[in-house]
Amino acid sequence: MAKLYFYYSSMNAGKTTTLLQSSYNYRERGMNTLLLTPSRDDRYGSAKITSRIGISADAFPFSETDNLFAVTTEVCERNALHCVMVDEAQFLTRDQVRELGDVCDRLDIPVLAFGIRTDFQGEPFEGSQYLLAWADNLREIKAICACGRKATMVLRMDKAGKVVTEGAQVEIGGNDRYVSVCRQHFRDAYQNDDAVISS
Repeated sequence: MAKLYFYYSSMNAGKTTTLLQSSYNYRERGMNTLLLTPSRDDRYGSAKITSRIGISADAFPFSETDNLFAVTTEVCERNALHCVMVDEAQFLTRDQVRELGDVCDRLDIPVLAFGIRTDFQGEPFEGSQYLLAWADNLREIKAICACGRKATMVLRMDKAGKVVTEGAQVEIGGNDRYVSVCRQHFRDAYQNDDAVISS
């Protein structure tokens, strides 16, 4: 029976690199993968998954209204499909997480979802919340804080490197806007209004 996996971490842990390597491993053995990426994340262009280390692959860009079970079924009708992989899975909706569960349960295709658990305020993303609740297998990918501890949180910064504590939950960015930190440094940054973080 296929399973739904959730690989989670803070930013800069290598989630996308792991996804792309996993897809390469399947394809090297003559198997087909479907790569999904949220259309709202267009930092590296539309319909692309790109790792910070420079590797990339084409992907299907999905919006919040796309039914991912239907998308996967349509792909299966054209070619055999052996695995579905989702980048930036925190941007999934509750319904899309359920649909990915249906891909496993009804189509018997494993799904590997990669994402961060919480936003810059320490609040869970919708997709991550339901993946943590419904995935068959949870796997943490570790990131490191500047102090050497495990980084589990993410801080948003302005252009001057000052910590941003308010704003919309979703603001697309990379190392220019976000830094991964341990829980202690996350808490310290929120208690210090003048905190400046260097990435």
